[in-house]
Amino acid sequence: MKTFLVHRVLLMSVTLFGMSVLIFVLLRLAPGNIVDILFESAGYVDPRDKAAIERELGMDLPYHVQYLTWIGGLMQGDLGKSYRLETKAITVIAPRIPVTLQLAVGAILVAVLLGIPAGVISAVRQDTGLDYVLRVISLSGLSMPSFWLALMIILFMVHTFGVSPIYLQAPRGIGEYLMLIGIPAAAVGFRSSALIMRLTRSSMLEVMRQDYVRTARAKGQTDNRVNYHHALKNAMLPVVTVIGIEFAFLIGGLVITETVFNIPGVARFLVQAILYRDYPIVQNLVLFIAMIVVLVNFAVDWMYVWLDPRIRLS
Repeated sequence: MKTFLVHRVLLMSVTLFGMSVLIFVLLRLAPGNIVDILFESAGYVDPRDKAAIERELGMDLPYHVQYLTWIGGLMQGDLGKSYRLETKAITVIAPRIPVTLQLAVGAILVAVLLGIPAGVISAVRQDTGLDYVLRVISLSGLSMPSFWLALMIILFMVHTFGVSPIYLQAPRGIGEYLMLIGIPAAAVGFRSSALIMRLTRSSMLEVMRQDYVRTARAKGQTDNRVNYHHALKNAMLPVVTVIGIEFAFLIGGLVITETVFNIPGVARFLVQAILYRDYPIVQNLVLFIAMIVVLVNFAVDWMYVWLDPRIRLS
């Protein structure tokens, strides 16, 4: 157990270090910086003024000094200063992280609560009318863009109830919360649920054909015990992997959903920061997303051990 933890922590540390270097280098390789953007929008370039701004922002320092300054600040809890907003990066990043996390957690809960039961039922009732209906629904979920579904939901809410689930201010009650966060989460989670449903179905069908499942049935165990105690637990390994990947993707992949619903989240803010070459914001947000991905993969590995004791921690 200790060996597994040490190996995982070391691997996570190396991964995050590599990501930090990659983020830093790629940003500097991209053409232009915020100083160039400012002077291009102003329509003139004064070399002395440009050099003064670069010196003020620390962009005249060698790249390795800039990198060490950023990492040193992170170690002390200092995320730097936003070039565009001229304020501490932590003050503009911190309020957006909980919003995106709530949206991602809500979406993955919707996906799991819809996808796994539907996949199990579809596998158990293979080639029945219910199976065909669930498979058609899952195909529609995979084929339907989440932003289009979001727009249809907005139009339906406005036309039917006279309310718009557009995020204009922080929700002040459970009703507003369900409308402003729950509806976007359901729109995103529906597509993920379709993917989870199809994977659960195929994994369940594969497991149900195994010899130990036939042996359990031959011993006279009930269908429910065979399906949900023996088959489902063993069929969950690939499903858990996909759930982890989907959740990690949602943290940084909600740009369109946050834009459609006007949600002040991380993904939408990250795109704006990239357009303005706001290095401190982009570096910290991308590293935060990378950290979430690493932690989710760590959690998935632990879930493997819980679901299948045959897996050895090494």
